[in-house]
Amino acid sequence: MSSSESPGTSTQTPEVTLPASVAPPAEPSPAVALTRDLIRCRSVTPDEGGALALIDQRLSEVGFATHRLTFTAPDTPDVENLYARYGREAPFLLFAGHTDVVPPGDEAHWSYDPFGGVVEDGRIFGRGASDMKGGVAAMVAAALAFIKANPNFPGSIGFLLTGDEEGPAVNGTVKLLEWVKNERGDKFDHCILAEPTNPDALGDMIKIGRRGSLSGRIVLAGKQGHVAYPQLADNPIQHLTALISALKDTPLDDGTAHFAPSNLEFTTIDIGNPSTNVIPAEVRAAFNIRFNDIWTPETLADEIRRRIEAAGLGERASVTFLPTNATAFVTEPGPFVAVLSRAIEAETSLKPILSTTGGTSDARFIKDYCSVVEFGLVGQTMHQVDEHVATADIDSLTAIFRRVLQDYFALSAR
Repeated sequence: MSSSESPGTSTQTPEVTLPASVAPPAEPSPAVALTRDLIRCRSVTPDEGGALALIDQRLSEVGFATHRLTFTAPDTPDVENLYARYGREAPFLLFAGHTDVVPPGDEAHWSYDPFGGVVEDGRIFGRGASDMKGGVAAMVAAALAFIKANPNFPGSIGFLLTGDEEGPAVNGTVKLLEWVKNERGDKFDHCILAEPTNPDALGDMIKIGRRGSLSGRIVLAGKQGHVAYPQLADNPIQHLTALISALKDTPLDDGTAHFAPSNLEFTTIDIGNPSTNVIPAEVRAAFNIRFNDIWTPETLADEIRRRIEAAGLGERASVTFLPTNATAFVTEPGPFVAVLSRAIEAETSLKPILSTTGGTSDARFIKDYCSVVEFGLVGQTMHQVDEHVATADIDSLTAIFRRVLQDYFALSAR
C-alpha cells in the first residue's frame, strides 16, 4: 500500500456517464452510409470520381458479375459505366440510375462541404443526395439485404449505372444497353429507375412515362434598310406576331389518358441589332415542345411546318429542328406497377399518383428494352445549393425496394 492510499480506498477509476448531448452519434444505416460514401466521391460529369468503383466493390462481394465499361464518341467526353447481374434465370429485374452529378457551383454558398456527406438534423447534405446518389444507395442496399436473406431466389437482379446522365447522354445508358444486348445477350423483364420522382413526400408519385422533347430554330427573313426609308426595306419584326400566333394560338392537342396537352414555348427571340436607325435583316427565334404520345418528332415537325405555311410565312420563315432522342412513352399500369404501388403504400401509407410529368430521363432509352417505371426520393432540392434529403426517406426507399424484390420474385414463382 502506498503512503497516499488509506485502508478501504479503491484505486479503480469510477465509470463516467456522458450526458446525452455528447453521446456518440448512432451509426447510420447501410443505405445512409452508402449515400454518404457516394456523395464523397466527386463524380461531376464526366468524372467517375470513385463512385462506380465503390458500387462495383459492394456488388462483387456478394456474387454479382460486374463489368466496368468506358464508351467514347467524337466531340464528347469518355464516360465510364457499370453493369452488374446476380443470377442467370428469368425474370430479370433491373435497377437503373446514374452516379454523375452536376457541378456544385460556388462552394462558398453551401452550408456544408458539397462533397462531405454531412448528416445533420436527420438530413444528409451534398451534391447528388437527391439526384440521385440516395436513390442508388437505396437500390444497392435493398438488393444486398434481399440476396443475403434469399441467396437462391428464382430470378435475376441487375444494375445499370452510368456516369453520363447529367451530360450529353451519348456515352452512357444508350450504349451500355446496346452492349448488354449485343455482347451479353441479356434480356430484362422490368426496370426501376430511381430518379427523384416525388414532389413533396416519399410516396407521392411514380413516373410511368415521360413526354418527348423537340427543339427548333426559326429564321424570319426581311430586308435591311434605313428606318427613315421603310419603303425600301422589309422589317421582319412586324411578322413576328403572326409567327407566334400561328404556333401558339391553337393547342397542339388536348392531351391523352396519361399525358397533359403538348406544349410549345418560345425560349429566345434574337434580333442582334445594335443600331437604332437600321431596320434589321432577320429575326431568330428558338422554341421547345414537350409533347405527348400523340406525336413523334417527325409528325410534330411536319405540323410546325404546316402552321408556318398556313400563316403565309413559308417564303420568309425557315425552320430547323435539333436532333432528339427524347420521344414520348408510357408503361401501361399492370402487375409490375401494382407491385411497386403496393410496396410504396405499405411503407408510406400513401397511394402514389401515376404520372408522366417532368423532363426527360434515361428511361427514354430503357423503354426500348423492357417496361420501365421511375421512383425515387423527394426532388425539391436537386441541383440546388445545400442539396439534401431526409435520412429517414433513404431508409424508407430501401424498405420499399426490398419489399418490391420480395413480392416481384414471389409473384413470378407462382
